[in-house]
Amino acid sequence: MKCLINTHKYMYKLNIIMAHKTITISEEAYNLLKENKRENESFTEVIKRILSHKKKKEDLIEWLSSNKDLSNLADSVELVFDERKNINLRF
Repeated sequence: MKCLINTHKYMYKLNIIMAHKTITISEEAYNLLKENKRENESFTEVIKRILSHKKKKEDLIEWLSSNKDLSNLADSVELVFDERKNINLRF
């Protein structure tokens, strides 16, 4: 005895509507974004990556500063972050 099973495949189309905003930036800012853009990364992803990194840095420094035993470490960490901004690596 053979059993036949009919399988039906359904395709669902999901439309996600995302708001888009147009911003005006200088040529210099655009070039900086372009330099920081990774392969297959959108400009939106570049901005989110950079800004989320900055937030984490600020949170870390704030947390270290809030502990009086670690306040010297907070100053050192902030100094390292500031010095890293001036490093320009080109490969």
